[in-house]
Amino acid sequence: MDPEHGHSGSLDNEKERVEDIQVSRVEPTPPYDAERHRRLRRKIDLHLMPICFWVYLVNYLDRSNIGNAKILNSETGDSFLQSLHMSPNGYAVTVTLFSIAYSIFDVPANIVLKRFFRPSLWFGSLFFSWGVLTLGFGFLKTYPSAVVIRFLIGALEAGFYPGIVYYITFWYRQEERSFRIAFFSAGTTLSGAFGGCLAYGVALINRRAGLKGWQWLFVIEGLITIFSTALLFFFLPDYPSTSKWLKPEERQFAIDRLDEQQSSFTRERASRHEILEALSPRMIAHYMAFFLDVVVFSSLVYFCPTIVNGLGYTSIHAQLMTVPAWSIGFVVSLIVAYSGDKFNARGYHAALTATLGGIGFLACVILPAHAYRARYGCLLLASCGAFPTLAPLAGWVTCNAPGQRTVGLCAALNSAGVGLASVVSVWIWRAQEAPRGFPTGNIVCAVCSFVSALLAIGLRLHYGRLNKKTAASGDLNARVWVY
Repeated sequence: MDPEHGHSGSLDNEKERVEDIQVSRVEPTPPYDAERHRRLRRKIDLHLMPICFWVYLVNYLDRSNIGNAKILNSETGDSFLQSLHMSPNGYAVTVTLFSIAYSIFDVPANIVLKRFFRPSLWFGSLFFSWGVLTLGFGFLKTYPSAVVIRFLIGALEAGFYPGIVYYITFWYRQEERSFRIAFFSAGTTLSGAFGGCLAYGVALINRRAGLKGWQWLFVIEGLITIFSTALLFFFLPDYPSTSKWLKPEERQFAIDRLDEQQSSFTRERASRHEILEALSPRMIAHYMAFFLDVVVFSSLVYFCPTIVNGLGYTSIHAQLMTVPAWSIGFVVSLIVAYSGDKFNARGYHAALTATLGGIGFLACVILPAHAYRARYGCLLLASCGAFPTLAPLAGWVTCNAPGQRTVGLCAALNSAGVGLASVVSVWIWRAQEAPRGFPTGNIVCAVCSFVSALLAIGLRLHYGRLNKKTAASGDLNARVWVY
């Protein structure tokens, strides 16, 4: 044995053994197991979606009931406006202040959810609080008290929709979110249908037990909200890592599959650069597309009964005639969201439905004010545009947020437009224009729909170009943008 080279040879042998051990410990990246993902998704869906759907339906019932109360039993002088001696402008101010509170508290609410509270505790507390206020709303006597209570309800509800959208990202991958957001968001369309039926029913018990129809409406909906709080406190799961109904290996898989896309929940603070990126022109285009569609959506939420009433129906029958619009919107919303996720084409789907809505409102501008049947058909077409566009746009924002730590911020900034858009919608449906078929409201909603469609197409093309550049560069670690 050569003493000069013996030590060197042993080092080489040791190095080779270490390298062999290291290579043996490297596990290959497992292939995408579609069946395993499907089984986990199904299990998560069964535990999350029914609760999210129901509580959001109740949430929108509480938010939109003032639109039903506005004209309920107006023929007998017992509507919400008549009882509180409120003018149409007073109604607009009341809804405006609700919307302003909603916009102000969106972002702070999601920060609180991210940093301090479990989802079940946070959502349950919000839900119970505005349920009590909704119940109390049924016993108001003055206009100033209505303004104050609606402002407080707006502040409490501000944390719910962006919070639920953010919560969905704790559990689902990017390609799974739009359909889930559409599913629970569809509660808004069914809440409109259910609210119309409920309003019709309470109109028939007007002045029973000393309460007018609109008071019964708020009392019943307030009690429904309060009793529904138990679902959130006791049955809403918080995070995959703490859910006992998942097996240990399922909990780990639920975390790992989100980590693959760097989209799992984190309490880490976003950097200054990430916050600025959340306000970049690209993200602002997302927020604007959503904002414009919400102008249309809020118009139907707050003024659908008024619009139908303007088509020649009595206040009671106008409540029932809103049901088909909401029901059609519900079905189309689910179809569009599912298709958008399946074909990875949220931008094109949102653009298509927004265009349909724009055509519906534009036709209402062109048709004579007395063409009631045709204008009602256009309202149904508009509902196929306004409602289904929201979910793909909301899900799209979370998929293309600057980073994992800014998903909640982007969801909140996007949702903050809901309040501001509601302010716009409140003032474009002018009572004095009812005999002329509300031309201002229809024109504004048509323009908002078409511009929202153009922004969605522009973003889709932009992400397509970015992904082509990534493919051409051959960088396997570069980000792939979601369409």
